[in-house]
Amino acid sequence: MSQKVKVDRPKIPRVLEEGSFRAIFNDEDYTLMNCEITGETVEDVELERAILSNVVFRNVTFTNTTLPRIDLTDVIFENCNLSNVNFSEGIIHRVKFQDCKLMGTDFTEVNLGHVTFENGMAHFSSFVDARLKQVRFHGTSLQNANYHGSQFIKTVYAFCDLNEANFVQTRLKGVDISTCTFERLHVDFETLEGCEVSPNQAIGFAKLLGLTVVE
Repeated sequence: MSQKVKVDRPKIPRVLEEGSFRAIFNDEDYTLMNCEITGETVEDVELERAILSNVVFRNVTFTNTTLPRIDLTDVIFENCNLSNVNFSEGIIHRVKFQDCKLMGTDFTEVNLGHVTFENGMAHFSSFVDARLKQVRFHGTSLQNANYHGSQFIKTVYAFCDLNEANFVQTRLKGVDISTCTFERLHVDFETLEGCEVSPNQAIGFAKLLGLTVVE
């Protein structure tokens, strides 16, 4: 059932102007709208409460970028490098991360709604105390990702690598990880109730509980 969670796509206008991220500094409210940014390198930017709407990023690299409390609505990141970007305490709504590098990206205390992560590399990313509602991770490597204390509502993981991911103090009821791979997860067994797993995964969790599984 969880594999069928409906995630709304970003609502992007058919025609967008060519733009640059630096244009955001021309607006007193740090707003960037209705543009497509391609092949740009964004570096050494520290900007709080930026607002981005109806923007497409293609092949953009973000380096040493801090964007806390950002508001992202109807945005697509395609083949972008967002490693170590700080989005903490932001709002991310109807956003798609397609084929992106998200190594160490900080989503701490972020409110994510209708967000898709597809075919990305997100090792050591942080979703600590985040709220994820109608979020889909598909084909994404999330090794050592940290979801400590996060809240899941209609969230699904499909064909992801979750090895060493941290779900401590995170209730996993209704979360589907049955198609994912991992050798080890960090979980609290009392919050594992209701998590959707495959038969092989269930055997693995049983062994972690100290049960002897007779096959």
